[in-house]
Amino acid sequence: MIAEGPNAEQIVYWNAPERKWVALQDVLDQQIRPLGRAAMERVGIASGERVLDVGCGTGDTTVELARRVGPRGAVTGLDLSEPMLASARKRAAGIGNVTFQQADAQTTRLEAGHFDVCFSRFGVMFFSDPVAAFSNLRAALRPGGRLGFVCWQALPKNPWMQVPLAAAARHITLPPPPEPGTPGPFSFADPERVRGILEHAGFTDFAFDDHRATLTIGGGQDLDEVVEILLTGVGPTSAALRQADPGVRTTVAASVREALAPHHAPGAGVRMDGSCWLVTGRA
Repeated sequence: MIAEGPNAEQIVYWNAPERKWVALQDVLDQQIRPLGRAAMERVGIASGERVLDVGCGTGDTTVELARRVGPRGAVTGLDLSEPMLASARKRAAGIGNVTFQQADAQTTRLEAGHFDVCFSRFGVMFFSDPVAAFSNLRAALRPGGRLGFVCWQALPKNPWMQVPLAAAARHITLPPPPEPGTPGPFSFADPERVRGILEHAGFTDFAFDDHRATLTIGGGQDLDEVVEILLTGVGPTSAALRQADPGVRTTVAASVREALAPHHAPGAGVRMDGSCWLVTGRA
């Protein structure tokens, strides 16, 4: 996929070979799978429906959606990342009602009125122009079609990200917070902003469910492996560490490990709270 257009920076980021999304995806799926399935329940996936899975990644949600719609339904997984889509295609091999497409959901013209449901698990917070993106997605829904997605609430409401970041901040200077509305994991934390985006994009009948859960961080890996995942793979701590002096990494790792240790139990992994919005609307 050529890195051009308004989301060129995101195209580069999600296709960068040094990213560990594919290698870590199994443990990440285990961590956030309950949140995605809660969003599926909230939007009400039915047998025989056609579903667009936006930001499908390595296909965990796509396969589950395909199971829910059954052989009379169909699911299209859409993502910017070719490495993740390659993994998704392997995951979905032999499932006849699944297809994948590498495309920018903001700019790619989708078949008008084709889908019954537009779904996303943490895949809609990265558009440079979210109104344009959701207008494009709305046009792909039939009249009365449904929108359902899950997105993170603010950082302070997500201790699983805030606690290791605070531990790292004792040893490194954190980058300044992004400007409001900047694409990123917390860009949809403000429900009033999201409501405005969806209204301008032509959606109605919004609901924002405050969903909180205790997550198994790193999918139940042991404490040292969870620390490594948070430092090198996902979340704001890894992003901050990439900009820091490599010489402090060992010190940061020890500090993060100390902060997470009270949340670790043998056999249960690291268990910490997370908060998200389950958002629904109608075209």
